[in-house]
Amino acid sequence: MAPAAENDGYSLNGAVDASTKVVVVGAGPSGLMLACNLVRFGIDVIILDDRPDKTSAGKADGIQPKTIETFKQLRLAESLLRNAARVYDISFWQSTPEVPLNRTGRQIHYPDHLVGASDPYILLAHQGMVEDLFLDDMSSRGAFVTRNSRFISCSRVAGTKMLHVTYEDTLSKTFKTIQTEYLVGCDGARSKVREFIPNAQLIGEMTNASWGVLDGVIDTDFPDLWSKVAVRSHVAGSILWIPRERNLTRLYVQLSETDGERVDRLKATPEYVMQRARDAMYPFQLEWKTIEWFGNYVVGQRVANHFMDSDARIFIAGDAGHCHSALAAQGANTSMHDSLNLAWKLNAVIRGISKSSLLATYEEERQKIAYDLINFDAEHCKAFAAGDAALAKNFDDNIRFISGVGAEYSEAKVTRYIDANPVDIQLDIPMLGQFRMFFFAPDALAALPFLRFVCDGFYNGTLMGRITSQASQSYQKQPRREAPSDAFANHSRYTAVSDVFTLSLVTKSPKFQFEIADLPKLLQDSRWTLYLDDADTPHCTDKWFGTLQNTQTGIVIVRPDGYVGAINAWDLSASNEARRWVEEYFVFMV
Repeated sequence: MAPAAENDGYSLNGAVDASTKVVVVGAGPSGLMLACNLVRFGIDVIILDDRPDKTSAGKADGIQPKTIETFKQLRLAESLLRNAARVYDISFWQSTPEVPLNRTGRQIHYPDHLVGASDPYILLAHQGMVEDLFLDDMSSRGAFVTRNSRFISCSRVAGTKMLHVTYEDTLSKTFKTIQTEYLVGCDGARSKVREFIPNAQLIGEMTNASWGVLDGVIDTDFPDLWSKVAVRSHVAGSILWIPRERNLTRLYVQLSETDGERVDRLKATPEYVMQRARDAMYPFQLEWKTIEWFGNYVVGQRVANHFMDSDARIFIAGDAGHCHSALAAQGANTSMHDSLNLAWKLNAVIRGISKSSLLATYEEERQKIAYDLINFDAEHCKAFAAGDAALAKNFDDNIRFISGVGAEYSEAKVTRYIDANPVDIQLDIPMLGQFRMFFFAPDALAALPFLRFVCDGFYNGTLMGRITSQASQSYQKQPRREAPSDAFANHSRYTAVSDVFTLSLVTKSPKFQFEIADLPKLLQDSRWTLYLDDADTPHCTDKWFGTLQNTQTGIVIVRPDGYVGAINAWDLSASNEARRWVEEYFVFMV
């Protein structure tokens, strides 16, 4: 028997089966990115998923440069980098009634002059391989997915800010209730959680464009099998080839165009899709030795009207908030960055480090990205239909967006002062839910008075000091959840002065010119994030600031989700203005 309907959305304060801080519904990439980070931060979380097991094949498969960078910062990238396929280029093929199928062009997928990615390729691996990264990490920290658990409903507990989440154990056919502070739906385009956010329906258009998707091992004489390939056939529409792990190839096969007749789903069988692909690829041979996964989808570009309720208690992320085509490998990437954005904000609010109003910025930031995504996706789908020239131009015009929402990724090599190790400054400091603040001082000794004054703003009694004190109390009471492997990561090196801020100094001064003991106390304690800008040309300082004089110091604030939050530079005489600028940035937290 299903639970009785609640009156006016409120439940009585009855017995519950479990309690937690956050309930996450859905254990795909979005839900697991969120849950894994919360577990690491030390926040109690329960993950519900109606499936009996993780994804075993197919589904999302493209991992973009920004997401690769994120996995590296999370120290989760190793197995993907080892096992996934890498795509560096894309080729274009076309046939016309007069000219048989032929290659019309080839280009590097992520040209350095347009993107500057430290990993200038797409990683290709089936969704289950990504899920494994998170599941293994959570398991090492004593956290697991509650499977065979179907979300049913959510209700507010009268007189409190708590929620009661009801789910069905599909094995025992029983209903259970969890009391929680927050609920996040990462449960896909048909999200049930979304129904509990008022006026959060998906807004946008469904089209008639239908695509069949096949993952399998192909036997072919087609020469570009191991490149990404866009095919435009006058006989059978468009095909997108994607090389994959374990000798697999994914084919997206167009079954109908946007303004064409909608394809009957009963007709969209693997056999039909394979034959259409053979027709499009003629005169090349095309047969399948094995088929691992088949899917079919109709293109639509839609965004949820809201990503959260007005009380900032119920949220959606990933496909629950935005739907689009799979042609540019954006879905899982955007979804996981939704979750990364929300994870650090929930951590800060739950711990009392930040005001609850911080959570409102989740919808502001991620809904804009979702609209940008579907606008791009609509044009990308049109470009596929328009032919090679239009598609190539679409890639060039949007390549920075495709690679990771327009973020900068150029490698920035520096030398770690304390052990002379050459490192990538963007990857050396692990993601621990903290802001990273980089001081760029070309002349370290000349900048000492500036640095001392700004660092003094982190002591007790100041705004930054109060934030640090609150975080220290919270993490002592509820520490981060450690895994055995963390003993080798030495995370305390990066939280030596604060659980909220990791301070770093980057200088062009040679090592012999100054000692760690010359620096302000907070930077002495941050010795593992003291870097010499001597390992690369152009220098890291020049990449981030252009020309920064010896009489200046720059500051870069990097958010916990890896995005630059603020950047500025001052003359060394303007330390008061710099300290005020830092405090004004963080005023949102108190």
